[in-house]
Amino acid sequence: MFQPKIPPMPQPTGQVVPPAVVAPTTVTPAAPTPPPAPVPPTPSHPAVQLTPGSALALVGGGTAVVLVVGAVLVSMLLAVAITAASVAVCAVVLRSLLHRR
Repeated sequence: MFQPKIPPMPQPTGQVVPPAVVAPTTVTPAAPTPPPAPVPPTPSHPAVQLTPGSALALVGGGTAVVLVVGAVLVSMLLAVAITAASVAVCAVVLRSLLHRR
């Protein structure tokens, strides 16, 4: 009952043909490729340069993002606090209504 039953290997049907023999081919060398073109030297200064105006714009943009994200998080925390307080008030009212009976 607990021993696996292994199915027998299926026997081939019809006439079995051996594989054909492949004759080796000769390899001819290709034409030599030209040497790669020389790479121009890279400039010593960085590709992006920050001017005082662009640095000020980046600082202002980062500050704005931080303020917006902070306002969103504070408002979500306030919403959770208001919801928790209202649920607590409802629980106290329901408890007092049920204890009076």
